[in-house]
Amino acid sequence: MVSRFRRAGVTGMIARIVLGVGLALALGFVVLILVYRFLPPISTLMLARWLEGETVERHYVPLERISSFLRAAVVVSEDARFCEHNGVDWGALRWVLDHPGANGPKRGASTIPMQTAKNLFLWPSRSYVRKAIEIPLALLIDLEWPKRRILEVYLNLAEWGDGLFGAEAAARHYFHTSAARLDAREAALLATALPDPRHRNPARPSRRHLWLAARVMARAHKARSLAECVE
Repeated sequence: MVSRFRRAGVTGMIARIVLGVGLALALGFVVLILVYRFLPPISTLMLARWLEGETVERHYVPLERISSFLRAAVVVSEDARFCEHNGVDWGALRWVLDHPGANGPKRGASTIPMQTAKNLFLWPSRSYVRKAIEIPLALLIDLEWPKRRILEVYLNLAEWGDGLFGAEAAARHYFHTSAARLDAREAALLATALPDPRHRNPARPSRRHLWLAARVMARAHKARSLAECVE
């Protein structure tokens, strides 16, 4: 009987510790989301590279200094309902969860706020645990930040190559220009590199990459209203 009470006491203590850690993390996320609405944020991938002694190239720029072509191309390619949803595209998420890939939920359900939450606070590998944390963070980010801020942060955190983060660094590296001066073709090539930045080189695109970029260019030209909330 005594040992049973001891086990119950230990279990209760562990539960309180886990709950306390969870609440502390949740509070930390809330504070950082509020702070990052105004200050340039740092992604978990960038932090990991610094801790490992690896290089990071990132030049934070405000949204008005990022080509409107790139803004439209990224929205069309990554999150066509960006201006309409509240951080999560529930219809797309339901479909992807019903049709999972071999390594967990597919990328197709990830909205720009969800990818921003992942880049800021989480890890890159796919899992249902990560997705479960990512969703409330995305909802909170969409609640606290205007759409322009969400897109600005995403475009400054997105990885476009090994150690290469953000639109400005990518534009300089691949096209020897600034993010503000990217043309429609360059923007489409950068946007379609995002799903696989380690293997898609915007400066030397494969035939498939060129085909994807051409599709995004056509869609962005015909559907400018997709990005109307960030113009």
